[in-house]
Formats: sequence, structure tokens, C-alpha cells
Amino acid sequence: MSEQMLDCVIQEANGTHKASVIWLHGLGDSGHGFAPIAPELKLPDELGIKFIFPHAPVRPVTINNGMQMRAWYDIKSMDMESRADVDGVKESAEQVKALIEHEISQGISSSKILLAGFSQGGVIALHLGTRFDQPLAGIVALSTYMCEPATLQDEKHDANQHVPILFCHGQQDEVVPLFLGRSAYQTLKENDYSVEWKEYVMQHNVCMPEIKDISRFIQAHLA
Repeated sequence: MSEQMLDCVIQEANGTHKASVIWLHGLGDSGHGFAPIAPELKLPDELGIKFIFPHAPVRPVTINNGMQMRAWYDIKSMDMESRADVDGVKESAEQVKALIEHEISQGISSSKILLAGFSQGGVIALHLGTRFDQPLAGIVALSTYMCEPATLQDEKHDANQHVPILFCHGQQDEVVPLFLGRSAYQTLKENDYSVEWKEYVMQHNVCMPEIKDISRFIQAHLA
């Protein structure tokens, strides 16, 4: 993979830039996929939130017959224990970490940076957010699961032991079954994280009640 910074869709803050949300898309999507959601959150301008929607690298995905597409990591099988390619997860986490560090270099405190991710993007947000060495504002985990949950206890960083985490999942999710999200939630609870669970009558997508919950969470932790 390139050492260059990930390409991103950027929505600058209205007024003074005070906080940043880095939002990671799912398999086969791009940063453009979730960009339209930002105005739907109806966040107050005075929060000064900049949205960053990075594009995942293009790579072959094994379960899709090796087709090249944007993916944060390869999926080699649908086996629930090993569906995430660990090396790919770690590589993408480092690339997203570089985006966080760039925001910090621009004068934004880590405690004013929030990670959000859908599906594959949520895997990266959870993996990086719990291991990052500076305190973040929060993590939003949408229709997602956890890579290598057994390693969390040894790899988590004290800086984000108290990071607030919002889980949102569809009850009819056919791509990432509900039990995978609940399992990740339970792992975080067992590791003493402050985590909130929300589920909705939907499939592998987002819905308006969920968007309202995300807005509430962002406002609470980037105020």
C-alpha cells in the first residue's frame, strides 16, 4: 500500500473549525457514499465540525471472486471467526491513524476527533479507536463487528479506556448478522468500556431514527 495520505471527501466546518469526524465507509463503497449524511445530522454550526470521508484503497476481495474494489481489508471467507484479514485491518488502521494525526497537527485536540464507521469501516474504527494512544471524543460503530476480539485486553490503550462508543445495528441485517454486533458490544462491556447499544428495524443500511441517535451522540461528545 502507498504511504501517502488517504484521499478523502472533505466537508469543511461552518465557521471556526473546532472538531473533526472521520467517517469510514463499507465494502465496495467510497467516501462519497456517506457524505450526504452530514447535513441530515442537523448539527449546530457552533460545534464547528469538519467531516472527513476517506476512500478505502482498491484491492482484490476474495469472497467476490478476487474483484478489485474499495475495501479496508480482504474478506477471505464468510467464517465468522476469520472473515476480517487481520493484516489488512492493521494496515488500514495505520492509514486512518495518519488522518487523525494530521488533524491534531492542524490544532484540533484528539479529544475533539470522533471516529465513525459502517460495516468494514466500523471494524477499523473499533480496532483503531480502542488502541489509539491519545484520547478520542468517541466511536460510532454502525452495522459492524470486531476483528480479533480476544486480543483487545492486551492491545487496548489506557488513553481510550473511557472513550464513549455507540453501537447501531439492524435487526434484519443479512450481511453482518445482529449477533456479531452484539458480540462485539459484549466484548467491549467485558473490557470496561462505556458502550451504548441501539438496534433498529432495518437491514444492512441506515435509517432516520439511527441518524437521530448518531446526531445526539455526536452533539453530546463534541459539544
